[in-house]
Amino acid sequence: GGDHTITYPILQALAAKHGPVGLVHVDAHTDTGDTALGEKIYHGSPFRRCVEEGLLDCGRVVQIGIRGSSYDPDPHKYCREQGFRVVPIEECWMKSLEPLMREVRAQMGDKPVYISFDIDGLDPAYAPGTGTPEIAGLTPVQALEIIRGCKGLNIVGCDLVEVAPMYDVSGNTALLGANLLFEMLCVLPGVKTL
Repeated sequence: GGDHTITYPILQALAAKHGPVGLVHVDAHTDTGDTALGEKIYHGSPFRRCVEEGLLDCGRVVQIGIRGSSYDPDPHKYCREQGFRVVPIEECWMKSLEPLMREVRAQMGDKPVYISFDIDGLDPAYAPGTGTPEIAGLTPVQALEIIRGCKGLNIVGCDLVEVAPMYDVSGNTALLGANLLFEMLCVLPGVKTL
């Protein structure tokens, strides 16, 4: 996908078919801002707009890898008030995320789930080609653990957003993004893998 704004109309369409959906959201940012430069729809606001429209089953939303600068002393307050589970990056450092994903699978149950993966959830050492990089992020191995940990969920859609190849002359960000999207396709219901 392009920037994270693209997830908003996708979730509108999915909620029209399935009702409010669960969300596995990997990102450096919660993307629950209200406005930017007077605009209510931008890449930092899609999940606030989704909450306002009742598109998300808020008790089944988990945001993983959250970090970065903020203009608010309690930047995750809105998310917690909605019932989201926020997993800050400090809870991910230097460990396998398989135990976390067991908890996430239990939280999601068998109801519809959407995966939204912002490439800036990864550390810019691995994925510098994005518009809002934040240091101290996830590793590619942890990204695979998250995605593969979604296998068996009732996944009704997924995206990978915010890849900006022009910011990465090595091409590593695009390569990583393509592989992560392939991994997401492999965990869709009914897909047989080795």
